[in-house]
This record gives sequence, structure tokens and C-alpha cells, in this order.
Amino acid sequence: MSAISADLELRAPSKQSRWSRAWRYPSLTIGATLFIVILIAVLIVPLFLSAGPDTQDLTAILQGPSIHHLLGTDELGRDELTRLLYAGRTDLKVGVLAVLFPFCFGTAMGVLAGFYGGWLDWVVMRIVDVLVAFPFYVLVIALVFVVGTGTRGIIIAFAIADWVVYARTVRSATLVVREAEYVAAARVGGLGDIRLLARHVLPNVVTQAIVYVMTDVVLVIVAVVTLGYLGLGVQPPTPDWGAMINDGQSFITTQWWLSTIPGIAVVLTGLSLSLIGDGLADVLRAG
Repeated sequence: MSAISADLELRAPSKQSRWSRAWRYPSLTIGATLFIVILIAVLIVPLFLSAGPDTQDLTAILQGPSIHHLLGTDELGRDELTRLLYAGRTDLKVGVLAVLFPFCFGTAMGVLAGFYGGWLDWVVMRIVDVLVAFPFYVLVIALVFVVGTGTRGIIIAFAIADWVVYARTVRSATLVVREAEYVAAARVGGLGDIRLLARHVLPNVVTQAIVYVMTDVVLVIVAVVTLGYLGLGVQPPTPDWGAMINDGQSFITTQWWLSTIPGIAVVLTGLSLSLIGDGLADVLRAG
């Protein structure tokens, strides 16, 4: 059997039918719908707003919700709804960017370590063990102190600390897949390691990492909000949910919405992504 025929005939079973039924799972449907609504709100709605997130009106300080300011104004007279939407855009962007490198690098390390084993597997897993030994948020905060605050510091901190979870998850799946009959048959058919990894191993293990991405983005957003609350996250004047919660806590007894509504936005975003992750896991289990 030639390498080409092995590549075409011995590939792992197709999962098209599994994904065609994906929308039958309520958690995936509800989560995706909620997340799409959030994306529309933070990406499209600000385009139709006349004022920017930093536009101040010192004659309208700490006003309550009204027809002109649906969520009221803050201590500088800035429209709270506008800042909320722009802050959501910032936090979602940072969340996605901060997860991108850990997902790609951790998945690659996990596949290579699990497929080849030996000294490569030993080195990767020892690094993983060292990083996992530290509490995650403590490690992230310490790294932000070292590399600097702001968006750049957050992304670098997560790039260093977060890839180990993907590596460990994907490695475990790779150890199972590399012993599968279709992988052995493809190897006998003459496929090289690169094509074997790209065609047979990676597509069957990367789904585990994709499921975790949803949970990971939630963790990153919570971390970004926490860092913003502590003054270590996204720096002013860029709006951020954590900074909004921090700014509003001084007025919690009189203008409670200044802190509460950004907190609700964080909860809804985390809920939508968690439901998507649960739905993807259900789809994989059903397959």
C-alpha cells in the first residue's frame, strides 16, 4: 500500500455527523447565543454611540440611569454604558490574545512529547511539573510584576504560565491515539512522522484543547478583571471591567450600579463561555 492510499483510506473515522448534531445540545446553543449577543454588544453597538468612553461631562457627575445615560454616569461624568461596552471589547481582546500562544505552543509540546516520548517527554513534563507547583493566579500576578503591567505584561505572563495545561491535556490524549490501529496501519503504509502527526494524531487530540480554551478564556478574563481591580491590568485611560468595579466601589452605597453592572457583565461572559465548553464536551462524548 502506498503512502498516498494509506493517507486516504486509513484516516480516523469522520466526525461530521457528530458536529452536524452539535446544536441539539442546549448548553452549547444557549452559550453560543449569549456569547454572540455579547460580541454584538461590544463590537458593533459602540459604532453607533456618539460619545467615546473617555468623554467627560462634569455637569453630569454620578447621575443615575436616564434616557440620556441608560446606565448613569461615573465620578467624571462619563457614560457608564459606553465605558461598559468598550471595556468588554478590551477584556475580550486581551482574553483571546492571552490564550492564543498557550493554546498553540502547549498543544504542539503535548503532541510531540506524547508521540515521541523519551527525553523530550521527560523534559516537557518536568517543566510542566515545576510550573504547576505554583498557584496559578499567584504565578500570573508575580509574572506581571516582573514583566510589567498593562496588556503586554498580561499576555506575556499567560504565555509563560498557561501553556502547561494544554501540554498535559494533549499529551495524555496523544499517548492513547498513537497506539490506535489506524495510526499503526498508516505507519505501515509508509506515512512519515510529519504527515502522520498532521493527518491522524493532531486532529484527534486537538479537540480536547479546544474544549479547554473556553474555560481558559474565562480564567483569563477573570484574571484580567482581577489585575485591573488591583491596578496591575489594563492601564487608564483604556476602559476595563476590573478598573470600573474598583472605581465604583467608593460609591457602592449610593450608586451601586457603577460596580455591580460591570460585575454582571463578567459573570454573563464567563457563563456563556462555560456553557460553550460544556456543550463541546457533550458533543465529543456523544461521538
